[in-house]
Amino acid sequence: MLSADFLANEAATNRLSPEQTAAFVERLKTENSGKSEAKLARELNIGAAALKKRMTDVYDKFAQSYPELANSESRGKLEKLRACLTNKYNGAHVAHPTIKEVHQNIPPAVPFEKFVGREAELQKLHQQLQISRQVAIVAVAGMGGVGKTELATQYAKQHLQKYQGGVCWLSAQGIDVGIQILRFAQLEFKLIAPDDWELADRLRYCWQNWPQGEVLLVFDDVTDYKKQVQPYLPPESPRFKILLTTRLGFDRTLPQLPLGVLKPLAAMKLLKSLVDTERIKSEPWVAREICKFLGYLPLALELVGRYLDTMPDLSLEKLLKRLEDKRLEHEAVIKANPLMRYEYGVAEAFALSWEQLHENDENAQDFGCLLSLYALADIPFSVETIKDEEIQELWEKAIAELRKLHLIQRQSKGIYRLHPLIRQFFQMKLNESSEADEVKTAFAARMVKMAKLIPQQPKLEDIFNLTPFIPHLAEVATHLSKYLSDEDLLWPFTGLGRFYQGQGLYQQAEPWLQQCVEKAKNRLGLEHRYVAASLNNLALLYESTGRYSQAEPLYLQALALTKRLVGNNHPDVAESINSLAGLYLSTGRYSEAEPLYLQALALRKHLLGDNHPDVATSLNNLAAVYEYTERYSEAESLFQQALELRKRLLGDNHPHVADSLNNLALLYESIEHYSEAEPLYLQALALSKRLLGDNHPHVAETMNNLARLYESTERYSEAEPLHLQALELRKRLLGDNHPDVAISLKDLARLYYSTGRYSQAEPLYLQALELTKRLLGDKHPHVADRLNNLAELYESTGRYSQAELLYLQALEIMKGF
Repeated sequence: MLSADFLANEAATNRLSPEQTAAFVERLKTENSGKSEAKLARELNIGAAALKKRMTDVYDKFAQSYPELANSESRGKLEKLRACLTNKYNGAHVAHPTIKEVHQNIPPAVPFEKFVGREAELQKLHQQLQISRQVAIVAVAGMGGVGKTELATQYAKQHLQKYQGGVCWLSAQGIDVGIQILRFAQLEFKLIAPDDWELADRLRYCWQNWPQGEVLLVFDDVTDYKKQVQPYLPPESPRFKILLTTRLGFDRTLPQLPLGVLKPLAAMKLLKSLVDTERIKSEPWVAREICKFLGYLPLALELVGRYLDTMPDLSLEKLLKRLEDKRLEHEAVIKANPLMRYEYGVAEAFALSWEQLHENDENAQDFGCLLSLYALADIPFSVETIKDEEIQELWEKAIAELRKLHLIQRQSKGIYRLHPLIRQFFQMKLNESSEADEVKTAFAARMVKMAKLIPQQPKLEDIFNLTPFIPHLAEVATHLSKYLSDEDLLWPFTGLGRFYQGQGLYQQAEPWLQQCVEKAKNRLGLEHRYVAASLNNLALLYESTGRYSQAEPLYLQALALTKRLVGNNHPDVAESINSLAGLYLSTGRYSEAEPLYLQALALRKHLLGDNHPDVATSLNNLAAVYEYTERYSEAESLFQQALELRKRLLGDNHPHVADSLNNLALLYESIEHYSEAEPLYLQALALSKRLLGDNHPHVAETMNNLARLYESTERYSEAEPLHLQALELRKRLLGDNHPDVAISLKDLARLYYSTGRYSQAEPLYLQALELTKRLLGDKHPHVADRLNNLAELYESTGRYSQAELLYLQALEIMKGF
C-alpha cells in the first residue's frame, strides 16, 4: 500500500512541481486505484486533459530512475510506475538505494493532499530560494491565520531530499535562536563546541563543521529581524537557504512572498477536505457563503470545518446564521481545535498582532478601530487631505504599523481594505472602548459631509469621485444611523437616493428613500419638516417610474405638512407645489398643473429673487404646460428665459442647460420649425452624454426626440437606429412598464407606419396603447394620441369601421381637455 507521505517523498526526490506532485499522489495512492481518470480530475478541480498532461510529465521524470517506463506504451505506464514504487516501498527493489535520511526537525504538517490552494506559492517559494548566489533569504509574510507556517512546513517536507545538509526549524518566539541551532547541531550531527566559548564562537564552529549539502534554516514567526535572525545567520554561502515566516512587512531589501487568503475555489476545497462531502453537496450555496463570511482565511476555515465535523446534525445554514450573529465570539472560531497544530483561535491569532500594535503605536490601534466602521469594501482614506501636519504624520505612522503587521491591505494610493474577520476583531475592540460612541458619532458625521456633496443630478465626474464612498455611506445608513444627529438624519438616505436616482437607477434608489421616510417618522415624529421632505423625495421617485397613483397622495401629504409647519411663504412650500404640479403635467391634468406652477413661480420670485436656479425651473415647467396646451408663443418666451437664466447661473455645462435645450427643440419641432430644432437637439444630446454618460434616461429622451425629428423630415434611415437605441436604453434603465417606454414604442411604430411597414407598426402601437392605459388611465391625452395613431393605421389598411370607432374614442377623451 503506497502512503501519501511515501509518494510525497518520491515526488520531491524526482523534482516534481507542486501541480505534478498533486496529480502524482492522487493517481498513485492505493485507495484511488479503482477511480477513473475523470473522477480524479474532478477531485483535483482540473480537466481530464490537464491531469493527463501532468501525468505524462511525471512519467518522463520518473523514467530517469526507471528506464523501463520510457519504453512502455502510454496505457501501461501507470501500472509499471505503480509496480516500481510498490517494490521500492516494500523493500524489494534492490536496483535503487533507499532514500538517504535527511536530518531534520520539521514540525508535523497536514497530509499533503489536504494542503490545498497554495501550489503556485510553493513553486514560487522554491524558485525564490534558488536565485541567490549567497545566502538566500525569503520571508513568507501575511496576517495571522493565513497559513504562513503551514506553507513553510509543506515546503520543507516536499523538498526534504534537496536539503541533504539538513532542515533546521527554529522558533523565533521560543528560547534563544542561537541555543536552538546549537542543540540541532549537537543532536543531529554530534557537533559540540566548548562550553566556555562565547555563543557567537560556538555558532561559528557549527557553521564551519556543518555537513555537506544544501541546508534549509526556517525561522518561524519572526517579529524582530535584527534580534531574532540577523545575529544567527550562517556565513555567506550559496548552500545555505533561509526561510522566514512573519506577520511583519520587512523592508524591500529582503525578498518576500506575500501570502494572502485562499481563492474561493481553494477555500471550498479545504472545507470539503474537513467536512463530509454530502453535507457540502446538500447546501453548496451556504458552504460558499460560509467561506465568504470567513474571508477565505485558512485558519478560520479549518476551525469551522473541524467544528462541523464534531456536529454532524448541524445544518450549514444554521451555522452560518450563528456565525453572523456571534461573529468572532462563536465557539467554532474562538478557540483552537485540539486536532490542529496551530495553537490559537481566530480572535487569539489577531490579538497577538493587536498587542504588538499596542507596544509600537497605540494610534495604530485607534486607526484600525476607525477603519472597522467603514463597509467591507475599498476604503478611501487619503492622509494628504488632512490639513494638520502633526495629525497627518500620526495617521501615516499608524497606517505603516498596520501594513507592517498585514492588518490592512493597501489596494492603491489612498485606498485600503480590511479582511472581514480583522474588521470584526477591530469592531470588537472598539466596542470594548469607553470612546466607542464618540468615534462612531464622528465617523457618521464625516460620512454626512460626503452625502451633502451629492447633487440632485450628479454628473459623470461626480459619480466617478463619489462612487468609492457609496458603500460606506450605506454602512452608516444601515448600521450607524443612531449616531446621526437629528439635523443630519436624512442625509445618508437622501444622498444615496440622489446618487442612484440621478443615474436612472430607480430600483437601487427606492429602498433608501423609503427607509428615509421611516427613519424620519420614527426619530422625529409625524409632524416634522424632514418627514415632509422625505415624503416629497419618495413621491418624486414614484413619479419618475410612472407610479402616479402612489406619488400623488405623498405629494399632497408633503405639501399639507410643509404648510402647517412653516406657513405658506417658504421655499419648501414652493418646492412641494412645483412637485405636485409636475405630477399633474405628467398625467395630462393641465388645468390643475397650471395654477400650481404659477403659484410656485410667484413664490420663488418673491422669496428668492428673479435670478435663482429654482425660478428658472419654474419658468421651464410653466412653459411645458403652455406647449402641451398649444400656447406656443407663450411657451417659447418662457423656455428661452429659462435657458438664458440657467446658462447665466449654472454655466453652459450643466444638465439643466441640456434639459432646456431639449425642451426648446421639442417646442420648435411641435410647430414644425425643424431647422431650429435640430441643432438644439444635437447640442442637448452631446451635452447630456458628456455630463451624464451614455446610459441615462435623459440621453434616451433626447435621442428619441431627435429620431422623431428625422422621421418628420423623412430621414428614415437616420431615425430608425436612434429609435431602437432609445427603446433599448429606456427598457434597460426604466423597466418594461414605464411611460417613456410607451412613448418609444409609439414613436418606433410611427416610423414603421410612415415607411409602409404596417405589419411591424401594428403590434407596437397596440403595446404602446395597452401600456399607456395601464400606467396613465383610460382618460389621459396620451391614450387619445395612441388611439388616433392606431386608427390611422386601420384606415390605411382598409379597416374603416375599426378606425372610426377609435377616432370617436379619442375625440371623447379630448373633450375633457
